[in-house]
Amino acid sequence: MDNSNSKTKYFLDLDKKNTAHNYKPIPVVIKKAKGIWVWDVDGKKYLDCLSAYSSQNFGHRHPKLVNALKKQLNKVILTSRAFCNDSMGKAAKKLCELTGYEVFLPMNTGAEAVESALKIARKWGYEKKNVEENKAEIIVCENNFHGRTITIVGFSTDPDCYSGFGPKTPGFKIIPYGDIEALKKAITKNTVGFLVEPIQGEAGVIVPPEGYLKEAYELCKEKNVLFIADEIQTGFCRTGKLFASEYEDIKPDMTLVAKAVGGGVWPVSGVLSSWEIMDVLTPGTHGSTWGGNSAGMAVLEAVCDLVKEQDFSGRARELGQFFMDGLKKIQKKYPDKIKEVRGKGLLVAIELKVKARPYTEALKNNEPVGVLAKETHSYSIRFAPPLTISEKDLTWALEVIDKVFGEI
Repeated sequence: MDNSNSKTKYFLDLDKKNTAHNYKPIPVVIKKAKGIWVWDVDGKKYLDCLSAYSSQNFGHRHPKLVNALKKQLNKVILTSRAFCNDSMGKAAKKLCELTGYEVFLPMNTGAEAVESALKIARKWGYEKKNVEENKAEIIVCENNFHGRTITIVGFSTDPDCYSGFGPKTPGFKIIPYGDIEALKKAITKNTVGFLVEPIQGEAGVIVPPEGYLKEAYELCKEKNVLFIADEIQTGFCRTGKLFASEYEDIKPDMTLVAKAVGGGVWPVSGVLSSWEIMDVLTPGTHGSTWGGNSAGMAVLEAVCDLVKEQDFSGRARELGQFFMDGLKKIQKKYPDKIKEVRGKGLLVAIELKVKARPYTEALKNNEPVGVLAKETHSYSIRFAPPLTISEKDLTWALEVIDKVFGEI
């Protein structure tokens, strides 16, 4: 589409003039969304294959979730944690029953969930493991993405994330992802936690070797180290299980949730754990004005109900395999362009031998209906459509992807 005289250009210019340039988005301005589809300000329709980085697992504006939010908005939205509300406890109970954990610490954003877990791990280390004060160490992996706070970017290995933001927060060790021997060597008497993504999403949907998570979990148990799974992108049925960790039959000491737990209608995040770990937090040691707000907790409760009612994990497994099989056929047609297809469930990526941006823009520009996906780390394209998508719509998407690779 030529945006030179469109509403799209007007809004893109507004963004450029009035908002910080910390993103380079695909040049589309979305005005309306429903289910798996979105429409831009000029009326063009697109298939959403990103789902707001897995926030929209259940589709845009799912009626059950929107109704739960509307109902709560008409009663009370926020009380702060200075007082109690009648939504938080009910939602936390359902979430714990669904996930098998004892306790939930509610926050708002993914980065807040990660920061909360880091604080809990350190405090647990000092109070329960008897690590010497200010000596606690947390191990993370290369190519991780856990958020954008000043501490989190300090243990990133992506220069775009950490350059210019030093000095780095001490107390973190970085090891190669998927390397159990590196983890063994990194653990010391001061190690309190191992923070890991079961699948690295932002890195380009990197799936670790089979058995790695299980071995890492057992090693952490042996060494009295907290195993902390960042399931912010991979959780809530995205990969074909409620949590990706379940593929290796492990239950992390802490599981971090965000994105899809808010159903795509309200920011909700938090930490799931046991009381033996979570009881290091006492009044005044941690908090959030909006954490556990009535509106978000009403949505969370509805999300838990929805996941129990419908087999989203089964859909993700079945349709994810169908989609990956289709992408591998396209790979065989264009081996000079596509290096690899990888993923689990409906979290899928293709790694290219050439720059990915021209392809994501071409997918968007397809007429009459476009496909929205986003490149990551220049050479990969991540696909994560809502779990409500049909095989028919995935087939159409594969046809568009095939067409684009044939044209460029």
